[in-house]
Amino acid sequence: MRAMAIAPLMDQVFQWFSEQAQKRVPVSGNNPYLKGAYAPVDVETTSTSLKVQGQIPEQLNGVFTRIGPNPISVPNPATHHWFIGEGMVHGLRLENGKAVWYRNRWIGTNNTNRQLNRPLAPGKRHGINDTVNTNIIRHGGSNWAMVEAGALPVELDDELETLQHSLFNSNAVGCFTAHPHLDPLTGELHAICYDAKQPFRIFYHVIDQQGQLSRRVSIPVKHGPMVHDCAITTSQTILLDLPVTFSMRSLIKGARFPYQWNKRHRARVGLLPRLGNRQDVRWFHLDPCYVFHTCNAFDANDGSVVVDVVVHQRMFDNSIQGPEPQQVTLERWTLPPDGDQVQRKVISSLSQEFPRFDERLATRAYRYIYTVGVELSKQDSPQPLYRHDVESGARIHHDYGPQKISGEVIFIPRSDQGREDDGWLLSYVYDLANNSSEVVILNADDLDGEPQAIIKLPVRVPLGFHGNWLAD
Repeated sequence: MRAMAIAPLMDQVFQWFSEQAQKRVPVSGNNPYLKGAYAPVDVETTSTSLKVQGQIPEQLNGVFTRIGPNPISVPNPATHHWFIGEGMVHGLRLENGKAVWYRNRWIGTNNTNRQLNRPLAPGKRHGINDTVNTNIIRHGGSNWAMVEAGALPVELDDELETLQHSLFNSNAVGCFTAHPHLDPLTGELHAICYDAKQPFRIFYHVIDQQGQLSRRVSIPVKHGPMVHDCAITTSQTILLDLPVTFSMRSLIKGARFPYQWNKRHRARVGLLPRLGNRQDVRWFHLDPCYVFHTCNAFDANDGSVVVDVVVHQRMFDNSIQGPEPQQVTLERWTLPPDGDQVQRKVISSLSQEFPRFDERLATRAYRYIYTVGVELSKQDSPQPLYRHDVESGARIHHDYGPQKISGEVIFIPRSDQGREDDGWLLSYVYDLANNSSEVVILNADDLDGEPQAIIKLPVRVPLGFHGNWLAD
C-alpha cells in the first residue's frame, strides 16, 4: 500500500525533472517530423460527401482506421519526438459499395482533453504519460486505441469518440503494448509489454476473448529495453530484447523520448512457451540490431521457430526527434531447436517497413508479406507497396504515382476460405504535390494493376503509424 501511495509522487518528480531538462534546450524550429507529410492537422473533421473513383467492393462493410501522433502544441520543436505527439484516429466508413463518412478525432487522454478544455474521460490511468497514438484494433466487442511503455488502452465507439481508459474489459491495471497479436485459433491476444517505470522487467500478458487479463508473466531484463513488438506461434511467444534502452543521459539532455541505442546491451531473442514461466525462456543471441515490427511466425516441422522481421542496423543513435536513416533489411529469423544463435536470412535489402500479411494465417506457415517503402533520408520521395513471396523469392510492387506516399497497407480477404491473395489491400495515401490524402483499394491478386477504387478525403492525413479494418 505504501508503494502505491509513493508511485504518483515519483511520477510527478520524474515529470518535473524531464520538463526542467527540456527547458535548457535552445528553441529551434528544425524538426522533420513536424513538416511536410508529417505536419499535424489542427481540427477535427466529419464529412459525408466523399468523391470516389472506381467501384468500392460491396463486401466491405466497416471502418478503415488509421492512427498516429498529431501534437496539439509544440513548445520547442528541437526536443519534440515523433513518437510522443497526442494521438489522432482517422476513419473511413464503407457500406454497401459506398463511402459513407470520413472523420478524425483526437484520442481523449488527459493531456489532450486539458489542452482542448474538455472533461477528462472515465477509467483508470497507468504510467507517467497517458498519450495513446500507435495502433487501433477491435477485441472483446469493442474498439481499442493503444500505445506502448505504460499507458492503458482507450476504448472508442464506432464513430471514433473516446469512451474510457481500461485494460480492455478487465479490472486489472498495468502496462500494455501497441502490438498485441491475435491467435485466430483461440481468440486470445498475446502481448509483450514494458513499463518505463519498471526498467528491469518486461511482461507477458494474455487477454482472453472476453477482454479479461487471463495470464501475466514477469521476465527479468537489463537496462530498460524498448520492446515495440513481439510474435507468436501455436506453441511459443517470441521476445525481442534489443539494444534500444532507457537513457538517463538522453533525458538529462532534454529528450522527451528517452530511449537510445545502447551498445552495452546485448541483442537477444527469447522463446517463452505459451504456458511457461520466466525460468522457461530460451534465449538466442545475434549481432546488434533493432526491430520495430514483426510480420508472422510459426513452428517449423524440424522443431525450429521461424519469424519474419524488418531489421534496422541501428536505431535512435544520435537524434532525439525520431528514427534516423539506417540500413534496413526484411529478414527471416530461425531459432533452431538446438543451439543459442539466431539464423538470419535476408529476404530483401530494400528500405521498407510496416510488414503485414493475411492474418487468417497467423501462427502458421504463409506465403506473402506486404511492406511499404520507407526513405527517411528522402521524406518527399514516393513510397511503393511491395509484395514478397517467401516461397518463390519473387517480388512485385505497386506504384501509387509521383509524389505519393503510402502508409501501412492491410489485407482484407474476400471470403473466409479464399486464397491468400484473394482479397483487397487498403491504405491511406498522402499526395505531396496536392497536400491531400486518399484511401486506395487494390486487388491483391492484381497488385500492379489499376486500383479498384480511390476515395478522396476532405483533409490530409499525416503520415503516422498503424491502422486496421474494423469490420461490422
